[in-house]
Amino acid sequence: MSEPVRCRVVVRGNVQGVFFRESARRQAEARGVAGWITNRPDGAVEAVFEGTPDAVATLVDFCRHGPRGADVDSVDETSEEPEGLSGFEVR
Repeated sequence: MSEPVRCRVVVRGNVQGVFFRESARRQAEARGVAGWITNRPDGAVEAVFEGTPDAVATLVDFCRHGPRGADVDSVDETSEEPEGLSGFEVR
């Protein structure tokens, strides 16, 4: 089994009020990815994903298009050291 990875993403565009956070939570839980997702005051969505490299990459890819109704302009990715998070939280 591969070592866990952690990625922080900031998603910009029409990404609030379109079920983005709940859709990401469902994707994360289905793939065993831990972390959190939140709306930011600037209109972006920020998330942290921790899990296997493939599972985290799948979540980052989901963020590039989001759920139906989202219009993603950009996704900024930052790799971080895993903290050993468990569960996935919508903040």
